[in-house]
Amino acid sequence: MTPGLWELVLDGVWVTVQLLVLSAVLATAVAFAAGIARTHRLWIVRFLAGLYTEVFRGTSALIMMFWVFFVMPTAFGWQLVPLWAGTLALGLTYGAYGAEVVRGAIAAVPQAQRDAGIALSLTPWQRMRLVLLPQAVPEMIPPFSNLLVELLKGTALVSIMGMGDLAFSGNLIRLALQESTEIYTYVLVIYFVLAFLLTRVMRGLEKNLKVRTGRTVRTGSPETTADVKAGAAA
Repeated sequence: MTPGLWELVLDGVWVTVQLLVLSAVLATAVAFAAGIARTHRLWIVRFLAGLYTEVFRGTSALIMMFWVFFVMPTAFGWQLVPLWAGTLALGLTYGAYGAEVVRGAIAAVPQAQRDAGIALSLTPWQRMRLVLLPQAVPEMIPPFSNLLVELLKGTALVSIMGMGDLAFSGNLIRLALQESTEIYTYVLVIYFVLAFLLTRVMRGLEKNLKVRTGRTVRTGSPETTADVKAGAAA
């Protein structure tokens, strides 16, 4: 490919990365809000959070993107640029999956930890912030890592709106060169490299969080907490 075409690919990678970061931030915020709400003592809060989760888990991200980009302008008069339309659709969709991850991790914290928080006269929010979340967050990282990779692949859906992401740029180059095998191989490799980097970063984050909470980290072979702390100190 010519330097100009490689520049087009790099522009597409940059757009994909921007969309990934923005969508991931929104999805994380939504996941924690809805996931914590699923554990609330008031049934109406649990019901609304559960309704959101079921609706967005049960609908197609592609159709949601169509709805945000094409339906909202005619129904509500709100016209979003493709970047923000894609961010909203992907963030809300993958946030629903993340909400179940948050809820499950919080529910997995031993009951004795909850009882200890009650015995210390902590309020429900203090128990959540000081007792439950610090223990639950490290367990969320592996499934969040999978969701982040799925989100990366889901960013390709924005090409239907004419947004110049990696998939859209690859298709333009394919049309220009009339060469499918080479172009789409390059695109596949770029997506793989991005996904590999994401998993490495998330694995490092998981290990760091578990070390801070004194938890055992397993990366292929069992490691004791003492070994992990010794390695971190070194």
